[in-house]
Amino acid sequence: MANYAIVTDELIGIDSHVKEVLDLLDLDSKGLKVVGIHGIGGIGKTTLSKAVYNEVSSWFDRCCFLEDVRETLLKADGVVTLQNKVISNILRHDNHVKDVSEGIHLIKDKVCKYKVLIVLDDVDRRFEFDKVFGKLQDFSIESRFILTTRDKRVLEFFEECRLFEAKEMSDIDSCQLLRKHAFQMDDPQEGSDTLCEEFVKLAAGLPLALKVIGSLLFRKDIRIWEEKLEELKESPFTGVHEILKISYNDLTPTEKEIFLDIACFFIGETKECPFYMWNECKFYPESGISNLILKSLIKINKRSEFWMHDHIRDLGRAIVYEENIRQPWKRSRIWSNEDALDMLENGKGSAAVQVLRINMEDRGNLELTEKDFNKLSGIRFLDVWGGGLTGDFSKMLPNIQWLQLGSCHSIPTDINLKKLVILSLEHSNVWDYWRGWKRIKESKKLKVVNLRWCDDLVKAPDLSFSGSLEVINLDVCCDMGGELHISNFKKLKLLRLSGSKITELKGDIQMLQDLKEIDASRSKLTKLPTGIGKLGSLEILHLVSCLVEVPALPTSLKQLTLSSPRVPNLLELKDLEVLCFQNCYNGPQIPGDIGLQLPKLKKLNVDSCAATSSSNGMGVSATQLPSSLNSLVVRSCQKLERLPNLANLSNLTELRLVLVVVHEISGLGELRMLETLEISRAPHLENLDGLENLVLLQRLTLDRCDAVEKLPSLSSLVKLHTLKIRRCKDLFEIQGSQSLDALGECSLTHLEISRCPRLANVEGLLQSLETLTTLELTNFLSLETLLGLPSLGNLKKLTVEETSHGVLQRNETRLSVPRIRSLHLARLCNLQVIKISRCQQLIEITGFEALQSLEELDISSCTSFQKLSNLSALKNKKLYISGCRSIIRLPNLCGLPNLIDLDIRECTELTDVMGLRRLESLRRLNLTDCASIVRLPNLSDLKNLKVLNIGGCKQLTEIRGLESLETLQALAMSNCKSINKLPDLSCLEYLRYLDVRECTQLTEVMGVESWESLELLAMSNCKSISNFSDLSGLKNLKHLDIRGCSQLTEIIGLHKFKSLQVLGLHNYTAVSILGDPFRDLHWKYLALATLK
Repeated sequence: MANYAIVTDELIGIDSHVKEVLDLLDLDSKGLKVVGIHGIGGIGKTTLSKAVYNEVSSWFDRCCFLEDVRETLLKADGVVTLQNKVISNILRHDNHVKDVSEGIHLIKDKVCKYKVLIVLDDVDRRFEFDKVFGKLQDFSIESRFILTTRDKRVLEFFEECRLFEAKEMSDIDSCQLLRKHAFQMDDPQEGSDTLCEEFVKLAAGLPLALKVIGSLLFRKDIRIWEEKLEELKESPFTGVHEILKISYNDLTPTEKEIFLDIACFFIGETKECPFYMWNECKFYPESGISNLILKSLIKINKRSEFWMHDHIRDLGRAIVYEENIRQPWKRSRIWSNEDALDMLENGKGSAAVQVLRINMEDRGNLELTEKDFNKLSGIRFLDVWGGGLTGDFSKMLPNIQWLQLGSCHSIPTDINLKKLVILSLEHSNVWDYWRGWKRIKESKKLKVVNLRWCDDLVKAPDLSFSGSLEVINLDVCCDMGGELHISNFKKLKLLRLSGSKITELKGDIQMLQDLKEIDASRSKLTKLPTGIGKLGSLEILHLVSCLVEVPALPTSLKQLTLSSPRVPNLLELKDLEVLCFQNCYNGPQIPGDIGLQLPKLKKLNVDSCAATSSSNGMGVSATQLPSSLNSLVVRSCQKLERLPNLANLSNLTELRLVLVVVHEISGLGELRMLETLEISRAPHLENLDGLENLVLLQRLTLDRCDAVEKLPSLSSLVKLHTLKIRRCKDLFEIQGSQSLDALGECSLTHLEISRCPRLANVEGLLQSLETLTTLELTNFLSLETLLGLPSLGNLKKLTVEETSHGVLQRNETRLSVPRIRSLHLARLCNLQVIKISRCQQLIEITGFEALQSLEELDISSCTSFQKLSNLSALKNKKLYISGCRSIIRLPNLCGLPNLIDLDIRECTELTDVMGLRRLESLRRLNLTDCASIVRLPNLSDLKNLKVLNIGGCKQLTEIRGLESLETLQALAMSNCKSINKLPDLSCLEYLRYLDVRECTQLTEVMGVESWESLELLAMSNCKSISNFSDLSGLKNLKHLDIRGCSQLTEIIGLHKFKSLQVLGLHNYTAVSILGDPFRDLHWKYLALATLK
């Protein structure tokens, strides 16, 4: 399945910014990259990130765009919500987690194995990456993260984050954007030019302000333009809020109510439930929402979720705040948890409150009673997360229309629900015999019932009383089995059973003529009612990993996802746009004349489907697929030997074949609209005939196509900007590569040719590529000649690798790949990133004095490497040297004031690191397993250092200046067997991780009692430590490992650790260390590990 683009149309003047961010992402390098886009609100950070996402999403296995992170994290289950969005997007199915630790585990176990692009939009200081996603290092080294934020300091969490500052639009671009929204398809009004310039000055280059002004002036007389201009100029306030306030003032009273509801509560929520409530309130949401969209105050994304710019959201909340500045309980809407709890716990409140959200998850077993709600008679929407409600609510909440009680351990059974439209009890403690079901039957207006994750329900509740129900959600009710009676749900539009144990839909499904969507994926459903084929409104049907057999389906379907191999009437589904076969173990059976019968099909995805021996792979016996297809993805079909002829697919823009055994791609040369071609792990594919005809091709990836020996000429692919050829072991020729002058006309910027040992010479391919900015090469005969080509003068990123396949056989001719001994890089004067690995005969690299733009140098596993020339002229931010076992000393580093990451590992002969104390920008210092280093310079001047790792420096005897590193967050010094003492470290208040394992001579760690931020303390086999200070203040400690500390007899304060999850103890010291208080421990998840 393709990575879908994000819709955005505000692209004026953005191209150069997109290019800059793409350069920062460095897509061809294999180091994990984080890019931060920062700038003031309304400046266009989100628009830029969406444009970049659209540009590069096809490079990645899976992608995810997380909007409004800041707003999401304010919600009770914000972290879990973010995790579930990532998991659902990356794994491409709903696989929801219940808590943060489960989410981190699932992300590490399943998400991290993919090459992913994740965009985190609008991040603030509440966001902590590792507490949402786990360790950044667990993700694939080819993954990329983009963050947008108003606060540049947020990005300091990352050891290395490449920054882009979003700035105001130019006056020319500002006028263009304003006119776009003011006139749209109409001709500009006479006399508007001067007024446009005046509005542009007031908007100060902010795209949001320009868009809102333009939308406000759309189809307005020129006199109205002048009037609005004077209104803005005469305002006592300045800034974007005053501009936005004009649009708000133009709304009708009911539109204002809808706008304020969205601003305070419903950003990021689907429109479905709010629409039900607003209809009941007579707010007329259809017309109201349309007008809000026209005025550019809100958007609705492709998932039907409300989106609002944070400036507009802040305006809405400011309007509510001004209703009563001093007394929050007299405002119409209360979204602040602090204000809500203060009101309820202190008997405040008023009938003015219409919408209220409360989060009690962190308040333990706090329960609210009917007395707390006594004054809140005007509430129409109540959202409670955590805690419980108890008491007699029969006379409370008389106007409640939407009741949302999430993760509540107690729910009253007698609430007055006569006006109720929406009931959501997600994650809550309700069971089959809960007495509240009786009161719910009084809700004659009920439209929505959400019982998602209600694990105590063993059978589906009887909801037949409500003939008005339109939405039933029983997703992930893991223990709910048996039958669901559906006959009475005559108005039902959406039925969700994913992950439940429901086995049968009982009753006459033909009565449900309004039903639009069914999701029963991964449920225990064994069959569908035979009458489903007569549902004239059903458009979406998801049946992945359920059902043995599918009956005839309704012809109204637009999206169909299933694991069954056969659909009896597939050819009758004339409106079908998306068809996905997933996990079909008997192979999909696609009728031969599908190409003629499904004229609207746009996307066909065959994923993880085995083919039967009697079929020809996809089960297609005819010669063609539907010509309407624009995306064809076949993945993990390891018995797929033959594809249909693709010659008729004149609209296809994307073709991906991954893990297939096809021998040829018939009709490839006729795919004249193709933009993306990816063929990966196709070991029997022998040729790509017709490739030269794909004149619109932009991205070409060939990976592990072992049988391909030749590629046709690429000179006609003038749109090609990305070419990746990896691990094609028999490829020895790109035809015409000795004289490809025409290729110089193409826009190729990224070229990777790696681990193709028979492709001996690409000099002709490179000699005219002046646009090339990224080059990755492995094992070439004339590498030094290549790097001297004048055409590579614009190269910014270079990766060079040698593999162990130095000599190989081809057509009885031995091809020897000589080892590089020296590299001179002076001619590549624009290089920003250099990565050289496994060049085992390489001794020296010279020419750095010419590389004024170099930011990153990475030399790894070059075992003979000895000499690095002077680096003082560089603006290096990262220096990484690993596994270079012959290097004895480095040049003095004092001339690298911009260095933020110094990583020198497994350089076993290195004795000294000179100039270290002058690196004032350094954030990360890693000297792991540099076993010959005896001493380090004083580190006290490294005021920005956050991570220090000296593990395995066995001869190092002391760390001078350690006590002065006040910003340090992680200290790793395991296996430093010569260190016997550390200074007092009580000033390290931000320290979160301390690893002193195997420091057998260390006798004491002073200051540990002051580290309130500490989460991990690992000190196993520190055999000389005999005591600790009182540790009761370590309120955030989660992991404590003291195994093998045979001299340690007592840890004071251990029983007060409320956050501890893992405790490692030596078996014979456990009892004496834990002592009597052990029985009073508050640990929720505790794993005791012992050594025998």
